[in-house]
Amino acid sequence: MGSSASLAESLAAAATALHEAEGRVETARLAVRLATDIVPDADQAGISLVERAGRARTVAWTDEVVRTADAVTSCGAGCAVRRPEIWTSPVVRVEDITACDGHGPVLAGSGLRSALFLRLRGHQRRFSVLTLYSREPGAFDDASVRTGRVFSAHLGIALESVEVQEQLAEAMHTRDVIGQATGILMGRMNIDAAQAFDRLVRASQKGNVKLRDIASRIVEVRATE
Repeated sequence: MGSSASLAESLAAAATALHEAEGRVETARLAVRLATDIVPDADQAGISLVERAGRARTVAWTDEVVRTADAVTSCGAGCAVRRPEIWTSPVVRVEDITACDGHGPVLAGSGLRSALFLRLRGHQRRFSVLTLYSREPGAFDDASVRTGRVFSAHLGIALESVEVQEQLAEAMHTRDVIGQATGILMGRMNIDAAQAFDRLVRASQKGNVKLRDIASRIVEVRATE
């Protein structure tokens, strides 16, 4: 970037774009593109979901080369799982990823050399990580880290906001479906709302099926009658 003023403007514009994106998928896809435009020396980027149990998956990427790097578990999601410092530090730099885990030839062929891991908000068992890649070894200096951290902070907040919105939408939908199913049972069995809801709960417990799924089935069957 040029001046600090232009960087601030770019970050502000990125924050606005991230908050206007619809859904987690679109937000993540937009984020990896913006990251390579804003963070100095970032040529590629990916976002991964990482779990302490050892599972990780890449959910957004700028190019297939990012998925290739992740697939050999030497960097990206795989490396994040295997680097214990990612659980305690918001930033991890890898000067030369081709030296990781004995997969140097594959990664050398990808053209990626250094990586910057930026941990997003999460909890003790699961979090997201934004990984930036450069074609040059040791590319990410302190300025890159500072810019990356500001960007990742905006991204983390945007993803959390989207998740809350989706959870609220799901909760509203679940409430509506359960209400519809309760009404159907009331009409079919000539019982009151409390009795109908109790039957839904008992069916859920007996079949070990979520209440909303039981309700959805009842509503779907009614729709086909």
